[in-house]
Amino acid sequence: MSDHPKPQGKKTNKKRNWLLAILAVLLVAIGLSWPTDYYIEMPGEAVPINLFMKSKNKKPNNFYLVTVSETTRPASVLRYLLSYTQKFYTRVPKEQLLGDSTSSQYQELQNWYMETSQQNAIYYAAKKAGLKPKLNYEGVYVMQVQKNSSFKSKLQIGDTVLGANGKRFHSTEEMIAYFQKMQIGSNVVINVLRNGRERKFTGKIVKVAGTNKPGIGIQLIEHVKITTKPKLSINAGAIGGPSAGLMFTLASYETFTQQNLAKGHKIAGTGTISVKGQVGAIGGVDKKVVAADKAGAEVFFAPTDTTVLKKSESNYAVACKTAKEIKTKMKIVPVGTFEDALNYLNKHYR
Repeated sequence: MSDHPKPQGKKTNKKRNWLLAILAVLLVAIGLSWPTDYYIEMPGEAVPINLFMKSKNKKPNNFYLVTVSETTRPASVLRYLLSYTQKFYTRVPKEQLLGDSTSSQYQELQNWYMETSQQNAIYYAAKKAGLKPKLNYEGVYVMQVQKNSSFKSKLQIGDTVLGANGKRFHSTEEMIAYFQKMQIGSNVVINVLRNGRERKFTGKIVKVAGTNKPGIGIQLIEHVKITTKPKLSINAGAIGGPSAGLMFTLASYETFTQQNLAKGHKIAGTGTISVKGQVGAIGGVDKKVVAADKAGAEVFFAPTDTTVLKKSESNYAVACKTAKEIKTKMKIVPVGTFEDALNYLNKHYR
């Protein structure tokens, strides 16, 4: 009588299946948590601008800014791969999005861009409405700190420099001239506004990159506040970036003049605004067209600016292409200036 081993096939297969299942769970877990070097951008939403405006005058209720939604941190491997299955989702390399900035510094820049677009909008709309807006100098924004600056580890992007050595500045030119009269290597105490609180930092005067003249070693942009009569303020909360400039200007102009520009029609759009009323190109216009259409907008203003783009790559060209792709009935309207948008509304909605 021979002694043969019992068949182990079923037990072996069962064990292998369990191991494969565990491996699959581990791979999914890694995919969910393991970060890539890419951020994902996707269509956001269309938001009524009157939610952000504060004025005694009647506010408009038919103008919409449109956002691009963006992951707050680098996408996981799984989310990165899944983005290829979603139309109008874009993978943006970390270095392209942030450059040399940290995530918090990038957000500070976006907040500055948003505040600047609001100020430009109020200023131009007030002038267009025949008012006399007043420019109030607040200081200079810190946009970047050069490597040899002794304030490198002290200043943050978004700080506002108010003065130095007990002296308050009343213009950017005054500040620059004051530092240029100082000796390189001499001590300086600067007053800085950060998150609504004033602070002091001590450092030394250095050679400013690009000019080789004395300074504190920062890249700056003037921080001004616009005041008008009637008073108007805009606060978009967590929404950042400069792309709502045109729509802020339209809403501000309607608030100042008390006209009814849209006549009940839902108007969306995008584009930066300058103090001279020029409308500039922005990023993610395809995603904004999708978001505006989803919200039921009837008109979408798209910049024709080709300063840094080919004509075929202009916001207007991309917006038209996207509108055709999604088969929307929303009208894509080209704009190069505030007047282009205003003229369209006056012509079609009188």
